Amino acid sequence: MKQGLSLRVSQHLALTPQLQQSIRLLQLSTLELSQEIEQMLDDNPFLEKEMEDLAAREDFGLTQEDTVAAPTEAEPDNDSWDGPMDRVSEVRVETASEAPDAPLDAAGVAESWDGDGSVEFSPDDSEWGGDAPARNNNNDDEKAQATELARNQESLTAFLHRQALSLRLDETDRAALRFLIESLNDDGYLEDSFQTLAESLAGDDLEQCEELVHRFQVALGLLQSLEPTGVGARDLGECLRLQLQAIPADTEERAAVRACALAICKQPLELLAKRDVKRLVLAVGAGEMEVKVAIALIARLEPKTGRRFIDVERNVVVPDVLVTASGVDRQGLPQFRAMLNPEVMPRLKVNDIYANALKGSKGDSHAGLQQRLQEARWMIKNIQQRFDTILRVSNAITQRQKSFFIHGELAMKPMVLREIAEELGLHESTISRVTTAKYMHTPYGTFELKYFFGSGLGTDSGNNASSTAVRALIKQLIASENPKKPLSDNQLSDMLKEQGIDCARRTVAKYREALRIAPTNLRKTL
Repeated sequence: MKQGLSLRVSQHLALTPQLQQSIRLLQLSTLELSQEIEQMLDDNPFLEKEMEDLAAREDFGLTQEDTVAAPTEAEPDNDSWDGPMDRVSEVRVETASEAPDAPLDAAGVAESWDGDGSVEFSPDDSEWGGDAPARNNNNDDEKAQATELARNQESLTAFLHRQALSLRLDETDRAALRFLIESLNDDGYLEDSFQTLAESLAGDDLEQCEELVHRFQVALGLLQSLEPTGVGARDLGECLRLQLQAIPADTEERAAVRACALAICKQPLELLAKRDVKRLVLAVGAGEMEVKVAIALIARLEPKTGRRFIDVERNVVVPDVLVTASGVDRQGLPQFRAMLNPEVMPRLKVNDIYANALKGSKGDSHAGLQQRLQEARWMIKNIQQRFDTILRVSNAITQRQKSFFIHGELAMKPMVLREIAEELGLHESTISRVTTAKYMHTPYGTFELKYFFGSGLGTDSGNNASSTAVRALIKQLIASENPKKPLSDNQLSDMLKEQGIDCARRTVAKYREALRIAPTNLRKTL
C-alpha cells in the first residue's frame, strides 16, 4: 500500500459546552432558570446581580397584577400596559441585532459562541436587563393581588389550632388534638390510621400504643366538632355524613331527606357517582323522588373541606411574555405584539472589579479564574439568547393567532411547530423547547405557549378548523344544553357537522374528556 498525504474538507457539528448550556437553559421553566442562576451566583465570583433601581421601577409603571393576574374582561386593549413599550423593546439582546436570522440554530450558535479564551473586558460584561425595570410595587388598594391574598391567607392547620385554644382540655388531650391537626392533608382528611399514628410515636411499646389510640379516638371527636364541618374525616363518605349531620332538620320533610342522604352515603359511593337511582332506591328503601332530592342535597356539600385554605400562591403562574395591543391596522382591527415580562428577567453582570483585576495579571497562574470569567460571560450571553428566542417565537405566534387575541379561543387557527420553525429558521425541537413551560399573558388569560398549537379538522369549505376552537365550541354547546336532557357525544358530533366541522363521535368524546366534562349520564339533572 502506498502512503501519502491528502486534504479532505468535511462539516460536522460540535456540541461545545456553551452550546449545551444554551440548549439546557432554553428548555428550563422560569422557576428552574431562577434556581440555575442562583446556583451560578453561588459558584462563580465573577457573576453578580445588579441591584434594582427604584426610580426606574416607578417610571416603568407595570404592576404585579399586570404580570400575574388574568383580566376578567375580554378586551384586546389594555390601558395599563400603554406607554412602556419602547423601554421594554430595548431588552432585545444585542445578538438579535447582529445576527437576527440565527437565534438557536445549532450551527449558528456553535459558530458565534465559541470563546477565544481571552479575558479582555468587553462591553458584553455590562449588566443585562438594566433597561427593563422591575414591576412597580405601589399597587392600588382596590386591586388585591393573588400573591398578597395567599400571603395573608390563614392555613387550615392554623385555623384549627386557633379554634382548639378555646377548648378546655388537659395537656394530654390537647397534645393529641394538636397531633391530629398536624396529621391532616391539604384536603382536611386524616389519611393515616390511629394505629399508624400511635406507632410513629411509641414505636414497639404496645401498652403505650393502646393508650395513644384511645387518646386519638377522643381527640378525633373534638377535631370533627371544629370548623369547617367535615374536617378530620377518614374518607369521603364520612366527610359527607359529618356535613349532613350538621344540617338542621327542623321539619319532618327535611329530616326525611337528611336521613335518606345519610343512608346513601353509607352505600358504595360508586352508586352515588353514577347516580344509579334505581339501585339506591333498593339499597336505602326510600322512594325514587326522595332519593333524587337527597342526591341533590349531597351534591351541594363540599367533598374537600380544606380546599379554601390551600395556599393559592403555589398556583400562581408568572408569564414569561405579555401580549399588548399596539394600535390598529388599515382595516381598523387591533394589532398586537409580544414583550418580555420584566418580572422574570434576571439582571446579571460581570463583576467589574474582579474582571479588571484579572485583566492586569500575567502568567498562567490564573488560568482557572480566567475560565470562570469566561463562564460568567457565557452565562449572560446564553440567557440573552434564551429570552430573545422566546420573544421571537412569541411574536410569530401573536401574528399567526391574531384572531384569537381579538375574538377568543373560538377563532383559534390550526398551527403546528413546523410552521413557526420554518418562519424563524429554527429546528422544530427548538420551538418545542421554547413553548414548554413558558407562559403568555393575553387579554383572555394566561396560557402556555403550547396552547396556541393544535391540529386541524376538515370543514365543508375545504379549510381546517383548529382542535382548540373545536374544543371551545363543544364546551359552549354543553354549557347551553338542557340539564334535564344533556347532549350525547353523537348529538354533539351531528351539531358540529351542521356547522361544517367534520368531527367523529370518538373525537368529540376525546375532546370532552380533555375538557374534564362528565359524560351524559353524569351531567343529567335529576
